[in-house]
Amino acid sequence: MNKEIKIATRQSFGEALVELGKKNEKVVVLDADLSTATKTNLFAKEFPKRFFDMGIAEQDMMSTAAGLATCGKIPFAATFAMFATGRSYDQIRNSICYPNLNVKIAGTHAGITVGEDGATHQMLEDIGLVRGLPNMKVMCPSDDLQTKWAIEEASKIDGPVYVRLCRLATPVIYEEKDFEFGKAVVHGNGTDATIFATGIMVSKALEAKEALEQEGKQVRVVDIHTIKPIDRKTIIKCAKETKQLISIEDHSVIGGLGTAIAEVLTEEYPVKLTRLGMQDCFGRSGKAEELLDYFELNAEKIKNCVKDMDKS
Repeated sequence: MNKEIKIATRQSFGEALVELGKKNEKVVVLDADLSTATKTNLFAKEFPKRFFDMGIAEQDMMSTAAGLATCGKIPFAATFAMFATGRSYDQIRNSICYPNLNVKIAGTHAGITVGEDGATHQMLEDIGLVRGLPNMKVMCPSDDLQTKWAIEEASKIDGPVYVRLCRLATPVIYEEKDFEFGKAVVHGNGTDATIFATGIMVSKALEAKEALEQEGKQVRVVDIHTIKPIDRKTIIKCAKETKQLISIEDHSVIGGLGTAIAEVLTEEYPVKLTRLGMQDCFGRSGKAEELLDYFELNAEKIKNCVKDMDKS
C-alpha cells in the first residue's frame, strides 16, 4: 500500500468513464446537477452528446436511464449516494431492478467521509437498501485501480449494478488489475485474526494488520469489493482458519458488509463475528479524518479489537 499517493475513488470513476467511453459507444452518462463533484464532467467534456445533466431530479434520472437501457445503451447514472439510493429507491426497484434493465448506478460521496456536509448527506444505509433488491449487483472498490476495474467490469455485466464510491482521497493499494468479480482479495494468511473490509476501510484494515504484525500477531485482511454476490467460499475458509473475525465498514452495521458476512456464517459455519461500523446512528458534520476517528473507524480501533478479543 502506498500511503503517499492518495486518490478519491470518485476521481477514478470519472477517469474510468472516459476510457470506457472511448471503447464503447453504447456507454452514456447521466448526472443530477453534480457532475463537478461526481467527476462525470470528465466524460461530459470528452463526449458531450452522450452526457445528460438531468438537473436536481434524481428520480427522473433513474427512470430515464431505464429508458435508455431499453434502447440498447449502457447508462451510468451518477449522483451522491444519499440521492442515488435514498431519493430514487422506488425508481431503482420498480423501473430498473424489476425489469432487470442494464443500468449502472454510481453512488459517490458515500459514508461519513462526506465530512462537513453532515448527517443529511452522509449515506450510511445504501448498501442495505440496494443489497436487498433482486437482480442488483453491488460493488464497493477500495482504491484507484480497483475502481477503474469495477467500472469496466460493471459495464460488462448484463443487469443492474450499484457501485459505491467515496469523496475522500485514499491510499493506492494495488498496482495491477488482478481482480475477479465476486471474489475477494486476501492480503496475508495469518491465523490469529481475519479483518473483512470494503471500500475506504480496506486501507485502515491494512494499517491495523501492519501494526498488529509488529506486535507478533498474524493477521489477514480480506478486501470484499463485491458485496453482492459475496464471496462465500473465502468467508468460510477464513472462519475455519483464523481465531477471530472482524468486519469494518463506513456504513451502518445494520444491513451492510457485516450483515452480509454474518448471513453466510450463520448458514455455513456459525462463529462469532465482531462488526465495526456506524452503530445504528447518524453521522455529524466535521472533517472526514476526524469523523473516522470520532466514530472509531480506524486502524487503532481494529487493533484494539483484536487484542481485546484475544483476552476474552
